[in-house]
Parts: sequence; structure tokens; C-alpha cells
Amino acid sequence: MTLTQDDFGYVRELVRRESAIVLDESKRYLIEARLSPVAHKAGLETIGDLVEQLRRGSIALQTSVIEAMTTNETSFFRDVHPFDALASHVLPSLADARKAARKLRIWSAAASSGQEAYTIAMVVRDRVPSLDGWPVQIRGTDLSEAVLAHAAEGCYAQLEVNRGLPATMLMKHFDRDGVAWRVKPELRRMVEFAQLNLINPWPAMGRFDVVFLRNVLIYFDVPTRRQILDRMKTVLAADGYLFLGSSEMMTGVHEGYTMEREGRAAWYRPA
Repeated sequence: MTLTQDDFGYVRELVRRESAIVLDESKRYLIEARLSPVAHKAGLETIGDLVEQLRRGSIALQTSVIEAMTTNETSFFRDVHPFDALASHVLPSLADARKAARKLRIWSAAASSGQEAYTIAMVVRDRVPSLDGWPVQIRGTDLSEAVLAHAAEGCYAQLEVNRGLPATMLMKHFDRDGVAWRVKPELRRMVEFAQLNLINPWPAMGRFDVVFLRNVLIYFDVPTRRQILDRMKTVLAADGYLFLGSSEMMTGVHEGYTMEREGRAAWYRPA
């Protein structure tokens, strides 16, 4: 199944409009590879037929296309250094700063299928004793409702838990469920998931003490990155912490944050 230049332009503009993901000419192969299964599932013979239905205004197909084009690469303890910094510096500092209120809120803003949010929950429970007994709320959001359903179920295949999750933590925080592994209820209760498109207006969410916005800004152009980081300042506590992906930088994008480091981890604070 191949795309005509006209259909490629239509899909590229649709994806950009609805998700702000920028797809240049080099991504044509990616579009074709990801849309072929969408066309097949919809009972259509070609991607051209799929685009024709999109042009006719099929909302269901539009949602399927946007979700297909969203990268949902994730794993437990991905790029482990941010989680080490969370345990050794960020959460202990916040525990001291919040000792009167004894509450913390953390946002995994590109949660995908939930591994990042559950990793944060395991760090809270296992590595920060000063938070014992605190009602730590972890919120996971993503554009894709399909991956959020997977996250909310909290059931992972053997291959998924093999990626980054130490065996001791697997046995402590997961139960066997046939050939899969299911997050234990006490850990699951720490996390809530909801659909959110970062480029659309955000609902009222209150303030967060820590935000993980990792490996998502790289898919947007600079104006969109700046807009999201502007919004982030309205929901991040004045003394809060923002984690980006290892290849994502504020330089030339936003001047409203200062970077701090510990070892191989880096984070940003509102300036």
C-alpha cells in the first residue's frame, strides 16, 4: 500500500493539526507502515481508500489514524537516571518542603501504556521512606485512548516486564495473571489515567509537584514546544520539578526554567 503525494500531504496535515506531530518527507515510509493495518482493519483495500474516507469526515477513522501515528515506545525505568534522581534528591527535598501538608502530586504527561507512572509509584513506595503514609497522587495522561486502556488495566506481558523491571520489584509489586503480570491493587490505587491532548486546552488539574514530560517535545515544532512549556508553568508548583527526555533541551525554546543536575540526571525548575 503506497501513498500518493496528495494523500501524503493530507495525512501529514491531519496529523499535524490534531496532534502537532511533525512528519516530514522522510517519514513517508512510517506513515505507510502504520496506516496499512488501519486500512486493513477498516475493511479497506488501500491507504488511498482510507484517505478518501478521512476526507469524507470519518471521525472514527481519524482517531485511529492519529493513534497509529503516535509513538508509544516506553518501558519500566526507562533511562534509569531520572528515577534515581527522583529517589535520591527530588522526592526527599519535596518531602521536607511539604511536611506540613504531607501531600504530593506527580504527573506523567506522556504516559503511554503506563510503565512510567507505575515506575514512579514503585520509587515512592520503595525508595523514599520519608513519604511513608503520604497520599501521593500520580496522574498519567496520553493522547491515545488505546494505550491508556492498557495502562489502566495494569496487565503486562512477560516481554514488557522484562524491559527494565528488576525481578525483585516484579515479584513485590505484580501478581501472576496467566502468562502475564498484573500490577498489585495497592500500587494501582496510586495512579489514575485520563486522556489528554497536550496541544488542546487543558482541563483544570490543580498544581503538580513533579512533572515527567519525557520524549514527547521532540515530535513538535519549536512554537508548539514553547506553548506547551508555557502551559506547564501554570500547573507546576513554583518549587516543582520538570523532567524532559535525555535528548530534549530548553535552549532556544523557553527561558522560563533553570536546569539543575545530579550525576547523569537533569531536571528543570520554574525561573
